[in-house]
Amino acid sequence: MSALGSALRYLGLSGDGDPVEPVPDGRTRRRQAERDGQASAMGAGLSFRGEVAGEGDFSIAGKFEGDINVTGRVLVSDGAHVEANISALSIVIGGTVRGNLSASTRVEILPTGVLTGTLKTGSFAAADGASVKGEVWVEPAARGVTRDPAP
Repeated sequence: MSALGSALRYLGLSGDGDPVEPVPDGRTRRRQAERDGQASAMGAGLSFRGEVAGEGDFSIAGKFEGDINVTGRVLVSDGAHVEANISALSIVIGGTVRGNLSASTRVEILPTGVLTGTLKTGSFAAADGASVKGEVWVEPAARGVTRDPAP
C-alpha cells in the first residue's frame, strides 16, 4: 500500500468499498490500480482541508480544500467540490473544481464538470455540458512521460 493510501486510511478518508471511475457517458467503472490497492478515495460525506501528496491515484467524492500532488490520476466525482491546486499525471473532473491544474498527459471535463481556474496539460477535452472558466494551456507532453492508457 502506498504512503498516501496509508495516511488517508488512517484519517478515515479511504473506503474499503468498490471504488469507481467516472466515464464520459455518466457510467462508472473500476480501475485496475484501485483493485490492486494503489489508489485512495475520499467519500462523498467527507470534508478535508490540507495537502495530499504521494504515488498512485486519488479520487474525491466529497469536499476538499488545499493542494493535491500525486503521480497518478485525480478523479473528481459528480457532486464533489474541490478548491485546490492539483498536479497529477491526468485529471478527470465530474464535479466542481476551483484552482490551478497541471496534468502532464490529459485533463478531461465530463458533462457534469465545472472548472474555474488555470489549466496546463498535454491534452484537453471538455464534454457537451461542461463548464470551463479561465486559462487553458495545451502543450505536448515532455519526452519520456508515459501517456495514460486509453479508457
